[in-house]
Amino acid sequence: MGLYKGPSWWERTRLPVRFRHRVRSGGLRLRGGWLQILQTAVAACVAWFLAVLLLGIDRPTFAPIAAVISLGLAVGERGRRAVELTLGVAFGILLADLLVSLLGVGAVQAGIVVALAMTVAAFLGSQETGVTEAAISAMIIMITFRSSEAGLPLDRFLEALIGGGTALLINALLPVNPERMVAEAAYPVFDESVNVLKDLADALDEGDARRVQVAYLKAQEIDARVSGLKEAVAAGRETARLAPPRRRSLGHLELYAAAADQIDLTVRDLRALARASLAVVQPGSSVPERLSSAIRGLARATESLGIYLETSDAPDDTRTFALEAAREATTLLEEYEDLARNLAVNAVVDQIHSSAVDLLRSTGMDRGTALQALWEVTGRTSAG
Repeated sequence: MGLYKGPSWWERTRLPVRFRHRVRSGGLRLRGGWLQILQTAVAACVAWFLAVLLLGIDRPTFAPIAAVISLGLAVGERGRRAVELTLGVAFGILLADLLVSLLGVGAVQAGIVVALAMTVAAFLGSQETGVTEAAISAMIIMITFRSSEAGLPLDRFLEALIGGGTALLINALLPVNPERMVAEAAYPVFDESVNVLKDLADALDEGDARRVQVAYLKAQEIDARVSGLKEAVAAGRETARLAPPRRRSLGHLELYAAAADQIDLTVRDLRALARASLAVVQPGSSVPERLSSAIRGLARATESLGIYLETSDAPDDTRTFALEAAREATTLLEEYEDLARNLAVNAVVDQIHSSAVDLLRSTGMDRGTALQALWEVTGRTSAG
């Protein structure tokens, strides 16, 4: 009897496509987040045990709570910031405990306690997340406070320190995968950059100034992604250095670290390219195909740069695509004498050359070598 080749059970259920997509996405997120779930469960368990052992408390409350909150914040953070957040949770609990003891429990008191806890956290220099966690800690105290059962505020403060310290220890012994963390931060930078370049090329083909403007606005939004990538690289390198199980990731992370500033420049190039393209698209005028083709070449180079950094493979494709884009743009000026005298077109070509050079440097080339490679394919000794 042969294998049944009919529709799978999944297909026979006739579930909506959107629902099936959500289930698949949830499964993927769960697969990527299982370690953090394990970290948090272990931290809560260990914090409870240590609070019982060290403080003699039969049923600790704030040690596991502080461990869960602190670990949720500490994952992927640099050491100093993780310690700051942990102390913010502990001091938030201490301050809120003292205030609730004095003011009692109620709606007005809740507002006062939260405001004062956040004010002190901000005054002490906590970041935005630390200030928010001070407010959360204050509300936990407000909800769980029982005057007849309350012990000394210092006990709950020590519980919070135990919980936070446990979180930092678990984060060091069972660290997140720094390579995955950086790759997840890098993906949207490259994905959105490639999409903007493709949209820009399509807009030039169609002579659509509105689409060029939209591409420019999208390019501006990528700056925040670059900042997130740099933070992830810094946090990933620190995690790899401090956590022995992740030390082997350092070499790969150094590749991202060396390219981070150049990636920042490629995003700036993208924004400048979109802005320069606005002057090229004029009513009733057509843009030669070579210009949009060169921009699509930059898109291929950007996409291959992301693959190179993620896989640590050779950067040959990135370099080839970048130089082909520069050559295509130069050929345009050689073929059309009127365009060679057009300042707007020359500005776009110069920006394509600048993008090509920065893409080359993102693969580890020094500036002199990148400019030499540009000259060999375009006859120009400057990137614009």
